[in-house]
Amino acid sequence: MTIQIYNTLTRQKEVFKPLEENKVKMYVCGPTVYNYIHIGNARPAIVFDTVRNYFEFRGFEVNFVSNFTDVDDKLIKAANELGVNVPTVAQRFIDAYFEDVTELGCKRADVHPRVTESIEIIIEFIEALIEKGYAYESQGDVYYKTRSFKEYGKLSHQSIDDLRSGARIEVGDKKQDALDFVLWKAAKEGEIYWESPWGKGRPGWHIECSAMARKYLGDTIDIHAGGQDLAFPHHENEIAQSEAFTGQTFANYWMHNGYINIDNEKMSKSLGNYVLVHDIIKKHDPQLIRFFMLSVHYRHPINYSDELLNNTKNGLERLRTTYTNLKHRLESSSNLTNNNEEWLERISGYREDFTRAMDDDFNTANAISVLFELSKQANYYLQEKNTAVQVIKEFLNEFDKLFGVLGISTKDNQLLDEEIEKLIEKRIQARKDRNFALADEIRDALKAKNIILEDTPQGIRWKRG
Repeated sequence: MTIQIYNTLTRQKEVFKPLEENKVKMYVCGPTVYNYIHIGNARPAIVFDTVRNYFEFRGFEVNFVSNFTDVDDKLIKAANELGVNVPTVAQRFIDAYFEDVTELGCKRADVHPRVTESIEIIIEFIEALIEKGYAYESQGDVYYKTRSFKEYGKLSHQSIDDLRSGARIEVGDKKQDALDFVLWKAAKEGEIYWESPWGKGRPGWHIECSAMARKYLGDTIDIHAGGQDLAFPHHENEIAQSEAFTGQTFANYWMHNGYINIDNEKMSKSLGNYVLVHDIIKKHDPQLIRFFMLSVHYRHPINYSDELLNNTKNGLERLRTTYTNLKHRLESSSNLTNNNEEWLERISGYREDFTRAMDDDFNTANAISVLFELSKQANYYLQEKNTAVQVIKEFLNEFDKLFGVLGISTKDNQLLDEEIEKLIEKRIQARKDRNFALADEIRDALKAKNIILEDTPQGIRWKRG
């Protein structure tokens, strides 16, 4: 069987053919770290973590890169409101991002590059685009000449004459054309800046991913992924920049996850339905949130509500109960063997169905349906005095390594010793700062992970419960 991916560029499913045998170069656009991530940010984090897991399950070595936008108009505004500098805001919410997505069962990327650590390569990239005739300087800003890239619009499948002006910047006097988008922004009074050949300023939004993807993955990558809202203009602009710079295809496959609505309405601060992951993981099992996300095909829209999330809980509990029953049967029976040919053949069929679903553009919804059927049959089977229990349990173990929702993959769900120590240090500092709410929050988080804290004359000790 071969993996097929729906490619936004061609609008069809294509057999995945990596640039290098058994290797995947994958870039996923990360968040702008000016606040806690919302439920919409959580979806690509969960979806593409699962995609990476599945590639690894199928024997691929994945080089996974996901960036942080750590300087931006929103960060500058947040810094001014909080009375701190931009790097402080960025680090605060990068730390918060890792805490939230770790709770959701997501592994870290191999590299998490930041804009502020990539200024030199971004400037070099812009200089090359100017030299090649694709960009121009205007009063301290640098703009990309959109019409100079003849294939502009190929990702979003729009004619350049029908396109609106690029995101995150107003049309103004400095542009030669309304469609041109900013590569470098001249600094305003009091703003964070870096020195450049065009004066003090900072990168535009789109250029950062082109420069960082090229640095860590090369001129051409296998997969570029992100939310559907990024397809235009962000990813369209990335293609224009990167392919103008290298003269080569930027990414062979483009993957975009669907939108999330809140109670059937578009999520918006103005509507008061802006849902932060930081808040919902306090009310709901993070693994349930992950399961909810994966219960719908990644390209389809999801409607989120507390009611729908709770409705999903029954399905997850069915799978967890099946696993618990299998485990109990193995622990309570000493003479089980795996020689039930009928069941071994049936389980093999479920494996094939599961793999077929995932090979078909990572159809997690269909894959979960296979697990529900297995769960149903396994519960009937457990009433017999027969065998193959271990084989069924191993299948569920494999499933959880990919999906991370049953709570049985201890490597991914237990806190490491060094992580525990860091949280304890953070709690001690919070108490010194008289931030007792934060100290209690950390204590409760550790308790939820079965970490018991003990105050002794020599300081705080901990142990696993």
